[in-house]
Order: sequence, then C-alpha cells, then structure tokens
Amino acid sequence: MRVAVIENMRNTGLGALAAALDEAGAEIEWFRVWQDGILPLDISGHDALVVLGGEQSALDDETHSYLPELVRLTRRFGDAGKAVLGICLGSQILARAYGADNLLGTACEFGWHGIGVTGEGRADPLLSALGGEFTIFEWHADTFSLPEGAVRLASSAVAENQAFRIGRAVYGTQFHFEANSAVVEQWKAEFPDTIARIAPGWLENHAELAARHAVAADAAGLAIARAWVSLIDRQEAETLSQASA
Repeated sequence: MRVAVIENMRNTGLGALAAALDEAGAEIEWFRVWQDGILPLDISGHDALVVLGGEQSALDDETHSYLPELVRLTRRFGDAGKAVLGICLGSQILARAYGADNLLGTACEFGWHGIGVTGEGRADPLLSALGGEFTIFEWHADTFSLPEGAVRLASSAVAENQAFRIGRAVYGTQFHFEANSAVVEQWKAEFPDTIARIAPGWLENHAELAARHAVAADAAGLAIARAWVSLIDRQEAETLSQASA
C-alpha cells in the first residue's frame, strides 16, 4: 500500500493517521511542498493521497505557487477511483478541486469541539462507528461550500461542512481527527503565540480541557483514521485508473 502525503506546513504530523497507516503496513512517501514545491509526477506511483493542513488558504496561489497543481492532482486521484483524504486546508483544497467555493475567514474554531454526524454520515464507513456526535480537535478560520455531488457527513454550528465524501473514497474533513494528544502537545509547544492570539486563555486551561476531552477525541480520531485506511483499495484504484487512461 503506497500513500503519498502532502505536507503544506513544516512539522504538521500525522498523529492518529500514522498509527492506522502503520497498522496496515503502508509505505508513506512525504512531499514537503512548503520546502520545495515538489508534488508526485503522476498518480500511478501511489494507491492513495493525503493532503494535510497549513496556515495558508486554499486560494493563496501567489504565495504558494504549487497550489493549482495540487488542486489538479487531488482531482486526478479522485477521478481515478483512488482514496483521497484532505484534512483542514486539505479539505478546502479538495473542495476547490471539485468546483466548490472557498470561504475565507468566516469560520473560526480552535480546540476540542463537538461535531454532529448527519444521517448520511451515520451510514458512511468513515463515521459510522461514532454515533450521532463526537468530540475532535479543530483549528481553522476558513471553510467552503459543499461540492456538487458531495455528501455532507458531519456539521457544526460554526462550519456546516465539517466532513464530506465524493464517490467511493474521496473524503474531506474540516476537523483535525489526526490531531491526537501528542500532536496537540506539539502544536502547543511550537505555536504558543498564535494560539494565545486566536484562543485567549486556552494555553492556561489546556490541562483541564485535555483531561475533559482528549481521551474521547483520541479514540474518535483513531476510529476515523482506521476507517479511511480500510478504504484504500489498490485493485479497484488500478482498474479505474486503467479504464480512464
């Protein structure tokens, strides 16, 4: 199982997703576009694509010149029937790839929050194990409209489109399900000034908030990660890729 991971920002971390990919024996190839802008040459070398978060917006083409090609790449993976996962910024890039609107600065969320699962989400492989609501970590200011043909899987009062699916295994999650306790601790250590600005008091209250929410969020995140990894279907992806060639 070969998985390409696009890192849009230094030291983003895979957290729960790393654990699920390791359990599946996946081979991960990192593309650190924040450093060199290099993306996979085509879709044939990988069975799945993961696009992680970052501080830029999905429309920052002038300052992040690789973005238009990344948008096209996500669409090519999806159209070939391969599993695609966009997390936070990655979900916004995925929405752009499928013709939706990016809405900048309209949906600010930080920290552990409750997410509601839609009826479609309760029946979907990604979220079906989580019931009607779960707690997960958020860090975003932007959001997006639902792409045409996409199924809304989860929602919140701040961001209506918290998770969606296109086709068999193309998923976007606005929330950071990969951000388990270890990742949150890393972010807390690396970005204290940013966190203090966007979420006053969170750093001081972190221990209490983590004690209240982290265990449930970690369990939900790992369940989501395992569910997506189980949808990486090498044979189906290869068949659909050949048919579309």
